[in-house]
Amino acid sequence: MGAGGTPGQDPLASASVLVVDDEPGMRHFLVKTLEPLCRRVDEAATAEEASVLLRQRQYDVMVLDNLMPRQRGLDWLAEQRFRGGFGDTIMITAYADLETAIEAVRAGVSDFVLKPFRSNQILTALRRCLEIARLRRENRLLLRELETVGLGKRRRTELVGASAAVTEVRTLLERVANVPTPVLLTGPCGSGKEVAARHLHARSARASGPFVAIQCGSIPNEMIEVELFGHSAGAFPGAKDAREGLLASAAGGTVFLDEVAELSPGAQNALLRVLEDGVIRPVGTERDQQLDLRFVLSSSRPLLPAVESGAFREDLYFRATVVEIAMPALRERGTDILELAELFLSEISAAHSLPKLDLTPALRSALLRHDWPGNIRELRNFIERSLIFGHFPIETLSVPASDAPVTPLEDLERREILRALDLTGNNRSEAARLLGVSRKTIDRKCAAWGF
Repeated sequence: MGAGGTPGQDPLASASVLVVDDEPGMRHFLVKTLEPLCRRVDEAATAEEASVLLRQRQYDVMVLDNLMPRQRGLDWLAEQRFRGGFGDTIMITAYADLETAIEAVRAGVSDFVLKPFRSNQILTALRRCLEIARLRRENRLLLRELETVGLGKRRRTELVGASAAVTEVRTLLERVANVPTPVLLTGPCGSGKEVAARHLHARSARASGPFVAIQCGSIPNEMIEVELFGHSAGAFPGAKDAREGLLASAAGGTVFLDEVAELSPGAQNALLRVLEDGVIRPVGTERDQQLDLRFVLSSSRPLLPAVESGAFREDLYFRATVVEIAMPALRERGTDILELAELFLSEISAAHSLPKLDLTPALRSALLRHDWPGNIRELRNFIERSLIFGHFPIETLSVPASDAPVTPLEDLERREILRALDLTGNNRSEAARLLGVSRKTIDRKCAAWGF
């Protein structure tokens, strides 16, 4: 679905339109007017032909004549709305009395165009309809974003840090940015999986489309299919109106399913179908919807044991793990800890109007030595708590025992250089760049080690 395109782009460029009119001349006029401007234009001479086309694909807008043989357009539209699963409708008619207008609104018509009309009139109506649909979708996504983000936090779209571990993740994300294959992000809680997903989205061809993050564990099992796939009016008690699902609201963009192992068996089954052919069916409807989506999944616990226990579908596991990227724990990221701490200090102090604190040498040492079992989330909470109380409680940071064995510096140096060479395919210049040293240093060390 085009969903109206993106701001600054002609909404018609990404739109699919269905023209339903029994008059050959009118259909020809509309198709010839729309084809050069729209992504796709199909036509139907009868309600029966239109029904067949709607079963085959999803349209953003339908241009529908009201007076057709055997069945009025409005009566047929009301039947289709009950079945669910297609976009807005523009009614074209030569007769628009008050009774017809009221009936059209009840049937779900978005706009009227009175016959006879010129090409610019129908184009204006279509653009207006698509733009309203885009704004409606954006508004819903922005409201959802506001509900899920805390004060002082902002949605980051770039991985922070220059450590070898994060550099490797960044390289992998950029390599798969523009392929449609689902990506599975693994790693401990708080390691930045959602930031990695947003980093991937921002560097893909879908960057101008929506990014929808869905916390699978926070949605009750009995409601998750409704939230993901949407529902028709009357699909269940209390569902007075039809509602678009979160997947459909992300059309043309990226969906991030956080903690995918928390999905119910029914939702896993439906998700597998979406991953394989891009098709969903809203709850209570009889019509499939074809979506254009990129999926990024995440799990903080290994999925294979869940497959072995029967809690996670094996076929979904194999589909989701084609590209698997492991996010490193914060303790594996070296001085990235200090860079993140500085970033959180700036952001949180500005958001809460709190005096900014300085990272003293003693604190820097403690931050680097702490194990960070809660990863980035723990670091952020530590910084926020420190700003609120006006000092850093260094005593709360556990550090290794002073009598713990110390790894010789030469061993650490050799390990990191060899790791950088492995990551770069033995490219010494690139390895030197990752480590922040000169190429000559790498050459000298390798010569000393006999490489």
